[in-house]
Amino acid sequence: MIAPTNVTAALVLSPLLPGRPRVQGSAAGWVSAGCYLVAVAGANWASSYHVLVAGPLVIPLGACVAGAVFTARDVVHEALGAVGVFAAIAAGTVLSVAVAAPRIAVASATAFLLSELADSWLYRRWQPCGQAAAIGGSNLGGLVVDSVVFVPCAFGSLALLPGQLAGKALTTLAAVAVAIGVARRQGVRS
Repeated sequence: MIAPTNVTAALVLSPLLPGRPRVQGSAAGWVSAGCYLVAVAGANWASSYHVLVAGPLVIPLGACVAGAVFTARDVVHEALGAVGVFAAIAAGTVLSVAVAAPRIAVASATAFLLSELADSWLYRRWQPCGQAAAIGGSNLGGLVVDSVVFVPCAFGSLALLPGQLAGKALTTLAAVAVAIGVARRQGVRS
């Protein structure tokens, strides 16, 4: 995965900054939607074919991308509003079915739809507490829903649940750190 440059991070995360007006169809909104769909495809492809072993944890590699999926969804929500985010969720659900192995696709589409709806709802509830809280709180709630639905459906047991939760939690923390860093560089309290 290529690390984003500061310019890319600023463009993609700029809709999350307080005081930025939401512009339907803005460049940042469309870039964010594209990043969201790429992250969805990457997470599902990686879950189908790769695992990471970290001591006792076996982590489907897609779990390490999932935090980026939730954060990108938050950015799309800010940039394109409720209609835009629900269109992106629908497109992401269809994309999940298209890029993954059949067992992963069914589990992913189901978990994806439920977790993204939960994440979206939580994001709006956490927004009054600041962007870092909104991203962190909604992502953590979404990753729990996603993992609890996805792991048993995709792998037939809960054995991979600890690794799934760990991978998603770490990427969520990284995403929150990037959002805070971008906000601080632009002189905005997060």
